[in-house]
Amino acid sequence: MTQDEARAYLNYLLTLSLRREDAFGPLSLTFIREQDLNQLGILPEEHFSLLLATIQAFAAEPKRYTQKLELLQKAHQLLPNTRYFDPELAQQLDHDIKKTSAELGIYNEAMKGPRHQPLEKQCLIVETDIPEYFLDLAQKRAAAYYQAKYRLSKEAKTAQHFGGTPKKFEPDNDTVHKEFPGACAPFMTVRTNTFHLMLPFDLKISRSPEDPLDAGVRIFYAKMGYSFPLRYEMGKLCSYHDGQVNDISLDDPNLLFVSMSAVKDPDFQHQTEPTSSEIPPEYIYPVAVLEHTGSLGPFIQVSCNFKIWFDASIVSILIQGAPDLHEYGFQGGSGLMTRSYASDKVHTYAEAQSEAWQEGLSFNFVNLHLSLSPGTDSALIPHSTPIFSVYPVLNRQCFKFEDRRNIG
Repeated sequence: MTQDEARAYLNYLLTLSLRREDAFGPLSLTFIREQDLNQLGILPEEHFSLLLATIQAFAAEPKRYTQKLELLQKAHQLLPNTRYFDPELAQQLDHDIKKTSAELGIYNEAMKGPRHQPLEKQCLIVETDIPEYFLDLAQKRAAAYYQAKYRLSKEAKTAQHFGGTPKKFEPDNDTVHKEFPGACAPFMTVRTNTFHLMLPFDLKISRSPEDPLDAGVRIFYAKMGYSFPLRYEMGKLCSYHDGQVNDISLDDPNLLFVSMSAVKDPDFQHQTEPTSSEIPPEYIYPVAVLEHTGSLGPFIQVSCNFKIWFDASIVSILIQGAPDLHEYGFQGGSGLMTRSYASDKVHTYAEAQSEAWQEGLSFNFVNLHLSLSPGTDSALIPHSTPIFSVYPVLNRQCFKFEDRRNIG
């Protein structure tokens, strides 16, 4: 930016300030931070006026006070170099700095208060066929997915600090756009501060047998209260178990066709153990998952053989569809694992106490329960996309909701 351009832009900013335009704050703060105003020939008085106008434009929210305090300190340092210097004005700035610092301290104390007592960190132990993928690679993929999807631009981040002026209807003014999902802390925390389950291949569920993915297809008759696995042979739908022919039309609305692709994540470690089949390595894991896929009423149950051990006396495990799952045409079932309750064989429970580390721990499998969204006939979720989320929560016995009127 040349001196002439800087002068013109400064006049533009001051005009926005006089008009109390929403765009003034983010544009002015960016200009102050990114440009050397001394080298651009901006007079100290002009610089000082711009700082004060920007300070007044900050939203009255303590979380914005760090930036406000930064500009107050700059204005206090700059004041002696201007013809505006006055001991009373300097004292007022000093009072504003102390007041803002105190309010920021109150805010920080409330947000980051010390714990009343140390908490023992819970260890959730995972058993899975591919720990390197689920515990490491999948979590990196989830973080990259949400960062790429919701990362705020520099302008959007700056706009978050301002909101004190009366609003005007400006839907096409990108400078004042700040209502982004990525700017909402709870919205982002539920996506970036949890454990995600995903698959290294594409998954498709459809009501039609057309265009299945290439690793294979499973067919289910699925409706509320009842489901049954089928297969297609000689132009007929047959029982998956014994081959008995069933008189079901291919356009029956209760049919679901589940298919999967070959592994598409380039960093996924393919199965390398010797196998008697001639299946290419990139199909081995998808075929294994597809073989163990089941149904529960209208939900398709995708099993990844992902078992979690946890201390059920302290924590429970909430599992539910990833927050953005609906964008792909799916609904995810939710579940709360409070203890071991799987319908398994007796020897499974006997083995659950065979090693010292298992003592006192509950266990269960995390399965992906998916159904098509209402009005959706076919949906596909690409590989490396979060499908389910796992949230450790306090056991019901470890907390209670209390009426404020009963306290103290």
